[in-house]
Amino acid sequence: MKPIKVGLLGLGTVGTGVVRIVEGHQDDLQSQVGSPIVIEKVLVQNKNKSRSIPIDADKMTEDPWEIIRHPEIDVIVEVMGGVEQTKEYILEALERGKHVVTANKDLMAMHGTEILEKAKRHQCDILYEASVAGGIPILRTLVEGFSSDRITKIMGIVNGTTNYILTKMSQEGASYADVLKEAQDLGYAESDPTSDVEGLDAARKMTILATLGFHANVALEDVSAQGISSVTKEDITYAKRLGYEVKLLGIAERQDDLISVSVQPTMVKQSHPIASVNGVFNAVYVHGEAVGETMFYGAGAGELPTATSIVADLVAVVKNIKLGVNGKQSGVAYKEKKLKTDEQISSKYFLLLQVADRAGVLARITQVFADFEVSLESVLQQPNPSIAQAEIIVITHDANKAAIQKVLASFESLDVVHKVKSVYRVEG
Repeated sequence: MKPIKVGLLGLGTVGTGVVRIVEGHQDDLQSQVGSPIVIEKVLVQNKNKSRSIPIDADKMTEDPWEIIRHPEIDVIVEVMGGVEQTKEYILEALERGKHVVTANKDLMAMHGTEILEKAKRHQCDILYEASVAGGIPILRTLVEGFSSDRITKIMGIVNGTTNYILTKMSQEGASYADVLKEAQDLGYAESDPTSDVEGLDAARKMTILATLGFHANVALEDVSAQGISSVTKEDITYAKRLGYEVKLLGIAERQDDLISVSVQPTMVKQSHPIASVNGVFNAVYVHGEAVGETMFYGAGAGELPTATSIVADLVAVVKNIKLGVNGKQSGVAYKEKKLKTDEQISSKYFLLLQVADRAGVLARITQVFADFEVSLESVLQQPNPSIAQAEIIVITHDANKAAIQKVLASFESLDVVHKVKSVYRVEG
């Protein structure tokens, strides 16, 4: 049996996990694909560095082109990260007829269309399951499991760092700043956490999910993104009192071929399954016209969960090699992208207002909502002993985004509204 030879770009946490699984599960892999899978070459930054797994010195290289241009390597596994330079390596590998497995969400969110088209042109596979939600096989599910259905909504917790922070704030009443520092100390958050906490990481993942789920070339700039840095203990307390949890959700919706994709802190009804996803775990909820509601839950990061997804993609590539059907995956978008306007994006909203504590205030506020045809589901007014004003909590019925923006603009000029403290989308 001729072995399938693999070139591994990167030997960090995830790359190490790939080596562990490929070498430790060789019998299982051979039984699935009918031949050995051999890691032929590994790209490292420093060949002399001590490592947690044994790697033959002659298999290591500090030159990526030695792997890309290696005549016997069949599959490139990319776990090195980066975008522009990595894109060059992957396009060259595809040009040379090599199949590619990557975990690089930034690369696929920004240049996925170009890479997929190059792969199709050269009849190569490009698989990237590990780029979204770690060990959850969500991309394969969207492409294969829903191939006979029409997906109308994808909603997910796709960033473990922010979910950890919001979980700790909810369960322990801690402040955002304190939990962020703890997450950094534990290694869940980077020293510069901007990508995670401002929703950029989740936006990249939602770009990939929406592109696959809706078969249209959704770009990163099409995703409206807001992070969690402004979420307060008070917001979470009010949410829990009303029966909600605050989660950073990515939401992609399709209606009559019109698409909207966003990332924002969202109040989720506690009865919804996604509200109980805590800590660093991820979950993706998918609604199909035929199948209805489904949800996929699991570890969103880590050495072995992510490596498991990568090796599953590697197995799929090898099976395709055996069958001679490489380059046939249905990841290339074939539908025209049509984005919803703000008037077409609709949901419930939660608003927390700080207002003058006197008679007639509530009537003036509700009139503003009526002026823009926003109906109200519930209104709660209560004094705040720590300030001289009262606080009003409003939850709307479904309202379009443009109307809510007009309501908020009107509040800026309304003398009885001292401050709009919080605005959240409501789900579930």
